[in-house]
Amino acid sequence: MAFDFATPVERRHPEGGYASQKWHRYAEDVLPLWVADMDFRSPPAVIEALEARVAHGVYGYGEVPASLKQTLCDWSATHYDWPIEPEWQHWLPGVVPALHFATLALTQPGDGVLTVAPIYPPFLAVAKRTGRLPQQAMLGAPKSPGEPWQLDIEAIKAAITPQTRLLLWCHPHNPTGRVWRHEELATLAELVEQHDLWVVSDELHCDLLLDEGARHRPLAAMFPALAKRTITLWAPSKTFNLAGLSSACAVIPDPDVRTRFADACKGLLPEVNVLGLVAAEAAYREGEPWRQALLKELRQHRATLEAHVASWPGVTLSEPEATYLAWLDMRKAGLGETPYQTIKEQAGVALSDGAAFGCPGFVRLNFGTTASQLDAALARMDKLLKKTGC
Repeated sequence: MAFDFATPVERRHPEGGYASQKWHRYAEDVLPLWVADMDFRSPPAVIEALEARVAHGVYGYGEVPASLKQTLCDWSATHYDWPIEPEWQHWLPGVVPALHFATLALTQPGDGVLTVAPIYPPFLAVAKRTGRLPQQAMLGAPKSPGEPWQLDIEAIKAAITPQTRLLLWCHPHNPTGRVWRHEELATLAELVEQHDLWVVSDELHCDLLLDEGARHRPLAAMFPALAKRTITLWAPSKTFNLAGLSSACAVIPDPDVRTRFADACKGLLPEVNVLGLVAAEAAYREGEPWRQALLKELRQHRATLEAHVASWPGVTLSEPEATYLAWLDMRKAGLGETPYQTIKEQAGVALSDGAAFGCPGFVRLNFGTTASQLDAALARMDKLLKKTGC
């Protein structure tokens, strides 16, 4: 079956006037390549399932159907070689809330919550928002242009104190696009065991590994001894472009941890909305052909971006191995201390500010858009960066 990733979908002025964070935050002459929201229509199977559910006409309180839980079990076994059980699943409206509720469930006020930057910005706010102690280490930056970011175990060791109780981890990594290898994570797993830490593993982008034939392995599957101390977070939102439907799943093998997590959510979090549950099940059950076509499209867009970056003096990119997000080092591009601002004002392209991820001077670019929009945005950036580059 052929899927259309080329035809632009009107999101700024759609019929009905649907508001979009991505398309309405900035002026109309700015092309948005910032928030992790693709410009592609979701899989036809998802749209058809939603249309059928909407046609039913009654949208009362729902519950997570057994069929959805089994569908996710099947997806995990097939795609990750990890046989999970239906009762391990706690569905909730979003991964970001799950980070906070996991922290409330597993730690006490004043306990240390460790993050490793650069990292998706909500990670950096969890400790403060929950009354915990923020702790931070840094990844190892590329030693030469184009090399991958590295897991710096010594930096993580140095950041751990007697107060540290929880590690918030991201696998694959947002924003660098790294797919962590077994040998890298083995040393991290040893450290977690040694210091008796809990782990929340955000694996939101795990179905978007870009290299052909690459397969995701969840942290808790890769190291079974960690399963009892790990909460794994999944969602169909990034893979199938369903973010606005707010459905995610915390996979928790240990029954005591499941109970603690569920108790932390009570009264503070609504149930997953009925349309989000329908969309999630249709995506995991019937969305694989669409996902494969999407990956092919994203590989082409990654290559297009890399070709442009190669002509931008002072700009470097470590090839993303996963996600539709590129992490660009702009510190030597001659754009000042806030390159994202300069690019928005002078090129008319909105990117994400690296400072929000813990790395000023970097930007994150979303290439999950149509080829025509990506080409237009990169052409604008060409004019600016070829002129200002050192």
